[in-house]
Amino acid sequence: MSEALAAVGTAGTDTTVPAAPGARQFWRRLRAQRAALVAAVVVALLFLVALAAPLLTALEGQDPTTYHPALIDSARGGVPIGSFGGASADHWLGVEPQTGRDMFARLVYGARVSLGVSLAAMLVQVVLGVAVGVAAGLGNRWVDLVLSRITDIFVSLPLMIMALALLAVVPDSFPRPVLVALILSLVAGWSTMAKMVRAQTLALKNLDYVSASRLSGWSTWRTAVRELLPGLAAPVITYAALMVPANISAEAALSFLGVGVKPPTPSWGQMLTSADVWYQAAPQYLLLPALALFVTVFAMTVLGDGVRVALDPRAASRLRVGTGRKREARAQTTAPATAPQTAPKKEEGA
Repeated sequence: MSEALAAVGTAGTDTTVPAAPGARQFWRRLRAQRAALVAAVVVALLFLVALAAPLLTALEGQDPTTYHPALIDSARGGVPIGSFGGASADHWLGVEPQTGRDMFARLVYGARVSLGVSLAAMLVQVVLGVAVGVAAGLGNRWVDLVLSRITDIFVSLPLMIMALALLAVVPDSFPRPVLVALILSLVAGWSTMAKMVRAQTLALKNLDYVSASRLSGWSTWRTAVRELLPGLAAPVITYAALMVPANISAEAALSFLGVGVKPPTPSWGQMLTSADVWYQAAPQYLLLPALALFVTVFAMTVLGDGVRVALDPRAASRLRVGTGRKREARAQTTAPATAPQTAPKKEEGA
């Protein structure tokens, strides 16, 4: 994921900015990447599970907060009774150690928290980063200098240390998912987006059609909306797609440190925090949220890389799978050879 983010950041320094393709052309390029399509299906299923969490838990007949003390063995320190963590027809993925809360219910409700926090943070990061980047690129020298230095300060801030400091002073009555989303969006992410958008804006504003709009008397706002934002769509959408898995990882890390989402609200990172002492007695308690995090982050990273390649066909995928290389090699070997040119016949009288 870091390589894909770096590729988007370096693309911001390119002086030639390709126009964003149409919807049909984008979909055709995305369909040509099988790995991106599989990742898109996985991401869609994850969001569907998160949205349908109340329906799924009602179908199972459980909820994420009810304790089931009869399903744990207190003599063994609270280990679930039965194989696979007490998995049964009533508890599809078993129960938590010590508490007996249903694992399936907490996983699907944890998906709502993790995905919701990461998406909300991404939206704020995009809006703030685009606004600051465009203002710095179109502003005068002093505006550009001030905004660039502010952006550099936020880029250098360590996310975890700042998050720990802010979460420690905010009262517990404030909703923790909202607070985590605000910290992720205001402390990290938007500054890198702003630097990328500023570089693209500086490249775009020297093009003829943007210069013509400014010379014709259009305001800075109208020039930005009518001329610059369509050209910024491709890199912004690409970077936004890659910011979601980064936000998920950051939220999980904060919850793992114990300063993120507080119980009884379920979160994948919070479940990993409670599972660090149960990996031998109840390994499913650690493996299930870890697997959910891995699948989500990996699928979104592959999808983001596919979106980047579909929006800018000149960029090669950094997550190319072996099947794609074999397909390209097979296409090159089966390409029809050009007919050899025959030498012109000599004239009879020569």
